[in-house]
Amino acid sequence: MKKPGYYSSGEFARMAHVTLRTIRYYDKQNILKPSYVTEAGARFYTDEDFARLQQILLLKYLGFSLDDIRDMTIDDADYHFMLNSLNIQLKLVRDRIEQMQLVEQAIQDTSDLIQKEHSIDWSQMLNLIHLTGMEKSMKNQYQDASNISARINLHSLYSQNTKGWFPWIFEQLELKPGMKVLELGCGDGTLWNVDRDKIPEQTEIVVSDISDGMLRDARRTIGADDSRFRFRVFDAGRIPYDEDSFDLVIANHVLFYCEDIPKVCKEVKRVLKPGGRFVCSTYGNDHMREVSELVQKFDDRIVLAAKNLYERFGKENGEEILKKNFEKIEWRRYEDSLIVSEPEPLISYILSCHGNQGQYILDHYKEFQSYVRKKTEGGFHITKDAGIFVGYNG
Repeated sequence: MKKPGYYSSGEFARMAHVTLRTIRYYDKQNILKPSYVTEAGARFYTDEDFARLQQILLLKYLGFSLDDIRDMTIDDADYHFMLNSLNIQLKLVRDRIEQMQLVEQAIQDTSDLIQKEHSIDWSQMLNLIHLTGMEKSMKNQYQDASNISARINLHSLYSQNTKGWFPWIFEQLELKPGMKVLELGCGDGTLWNVDRDKIPEQTEIVVSDISDGMLRDARRTIGADDSRFRFRVFDAGRIPYDEDSFDLVIANHVLFYCEDIPKVCKEVKRVLKPGGRFVCSTYGNDHMREVSELVQKFDDRIVLAAKNLYERFGKENGEEILKKNFEKIEWRRYEDSLIVSEPEPLISYILSCHGNQGQYILDHYKEFQSYVRKKTEGGFHITKDAGIFVGYNG
């Protein structure tokens, strides 16, 4: 018997203008399971399932394989998630537009050259191959952006400190007119949008990242027409600037991702002016520990991170690492915690982690959702143990 608010497989397929065979295939591939299955095996779907199907169809249209889509974060029809998903998909569409415009120009230039010179510029052809091969990096960019957004969303919704992380970081920079600033690993550039009106007009800021995709996002966030900003792609271990170039270097949750942390610190010291500062954020071993405990109680095989980043560069060992290059080190703690009252943002955060949780949660998603909902009913407390080191150069 059909339940109120549920659609049969046939109705569901007609709503989305796809075949019943497609719906059955997504079910079989564990990409979209029905919300209700009768004892006789009849499958029924809800409006939440329809929202998920729309996301799947859009991602498939954009060129993602079903394996790519299966690995992406499962979002409910909650408006926070839908807005987050749409914003990320909009970025991806814009990236595609930019990519195709570059491909179009490269093809046109190559064609014009052949007609004019009756020869082929092989370097131009190689560039064209590179441009048409950007799809894989764009897929990785989508997943990275989705993961970062899920983490930021949890903190923005439930942080107990009314001054958010980025405004607090911005405050610690102590920007002054005439300063030259370098940010390593800028991500999507959020740091510079929280208090834009407080950035002195005479400031020169170089925003950098190792990822072309992230830098594209930062350029959109900040705006390419702001003359105070320059955008550069490079590895933090090889900073392409002369000695004594900057008054301030920033690395917001970046150092623990760097392959050679001592080399990055040495480079930062080299480009800092005498009296310059290095502001680098990290966290301690208590940070978000209740989240790991939560998933371990659901399934003790789950590990949310293959390695603990704070062991590479964290509150406990950061001073020891930095003092090899900086004369004075100061730790400033960001006082905060989370009280999470809804399950969906916490689940999204958990699925965004770089661990093995997908193996044990995705096949039991409804069960896990119910488990987290019970845990958050009275407010789920999460410890935050984060802050910045400030290294002074002489």
